[in-house]
Amino acid sequence: MEGAQVAIVGLAASGYAAAELALNRGGTVYVSDLRTDASTSTRGNELRSLGARVELGEHSVARITASQTVVVSPGIPADAPVLVALRRAGVRWISEPEFAFRFFDGALIAVTGTNGKTTTAMLTAHLLEAAGVDVAVGGNVGIGLAPPASALALRDPAPAWYVVEMSSFQLADIDAFRPDIGVVTNLAPDHLDRYESVAAYYGDKARLFDNADEDSVWVLYRDDPAVDELAGDAAGRRFYFSARTSGFSGTYVKDGFLTLGIEGEPEVGVLDAGRLPLLGEHNVENALAAMLAAHLAGAGTAAMGQGLESAPALPHRMELVAEGRGVRWVNDSKATNVAAAASAIANLSGPLVVMLGGKDKGEDFAPLAQVLTEKVRATIILGEAGDRIASAIGDAVANVFVCESFEDAVATAARAAQSGDTVLLSPACSSFDMFESYEERGTRFAELARGVAPSAPDGEAH
Repeated sequence: MEGAQVAIVGLAASGYAAAELALNRGGTVYVSDLRTDASTSTRGNELRSLGARVELGEHSVARITASQTVVVSPGIPADAPVLVALRRAGVRWISEPEFAFRFFDGALIAVTGTNGKTTTAMLTAHLLEAAGVDVAVGGNVGIGLAPPASALALRDPAPAWYVVEMSSFQLADIDAFRPDIGVVTNLAPDHLDRYESVAAYYGDKARLFDNADEDSVWVLYRDDPAVDELAGDAAGRRFYFSARTSGFSGTYVKDGFLTLGIEGEPEVGVLDAGRLPLLGEHNVENALAAMLAAHLAGAGTAAMGQGLESAPALPHRMELVAEGRGVRWVNDSKATNVAAAASAIANLSGPLVVMLGGKDKGEDFAPLAQVLTEKVRATIILGEAGDRIASAIGDAVANVFVCESFEDAVATAARAAQSGDTVLLSPACSSFDMFESYEERGTRFAELARGVAPSAPDGEAH
């Protein structure tokens, strides 16, 4: 692309990475962002020093339309004025992973779905690494865990496999993007503050299959018919994973073991499920998905067993952050939708004290009532969505406490919890009413939990 003009709209992590990649490949780069805060200005200055033209505080539609390639960051909604103007001008744009894909020189595993994407992507890469495979992982995984897809394209030498997590926003703007192995973890309503309907959200997820061919391989969640419907009549071979059923070509739990059962291959119990260090049955499903994808990419069963047993818990995803007074404190701040929170509640053993609430994304909170009724000792509600959550669960749930601040919510949870309980932060909402990100929310929860747990005589935080 020597000399090609590239415009990048948005200067967060993915926009910065796309600009670096374009410059590295000899492109003439224009980057714009409406923000002018310190961190954005710092990134802009760094790109200027590399030769990019950077404009903060506005978007020059004329400069963007003059470019041969336009890359739009996923955080910019479709109704943003700059995108409305580009659409009127007949300009097509692509997402940052689509741009990165054009420079990949290795096979690709792409992971999407509503929940479990990051755990599955990171665990797939971990299992491939355990098997001695050179792998690079990134995409929509979140700050601090792995880089954007464009940073992976700068790897030299290129890895044998790329593992990329894809959000619906990123899939919405693909063109030629085609994974060798595509994984769909599950489907549930989400992002209804950005989508007009669940069907529209699923429609963007379905774009994963747009460029399927006979060599494509799909790893699909067996227990949700909507996942198969999402794949439609896409070409390629299909394999399935499930923690509840077995007897199909894929991965499942059999006789207590995470089991690999590919048609035409010997069935192998890879690991006793009780030895998986990740909390919750939904993490068993994530492990099964990762195991299947890694095996289809060439990982052997012995190496995968070792990799599964050493699987690290990811920050803010069912992360045990403190323990004391017989009470466990689990940070699941990444549970930013109802399905994720309901799954976390249902899949943890023992009585729970659950913290819910945050920025309202427009979801129906009624499905939380049943899981809260079944095993929850107390429910702590806070944040912008608090009133709607309280109304949705109604009188079906006992011991509901509404708190004004995050600190008060943690203190209330500490008073409500008894020995043998788990305090679970699984908000079912995004964090933006009180925090800059779910990471900041989870970090604050962990700090407060560690302050409470050591106060008891029979336990210490660890």
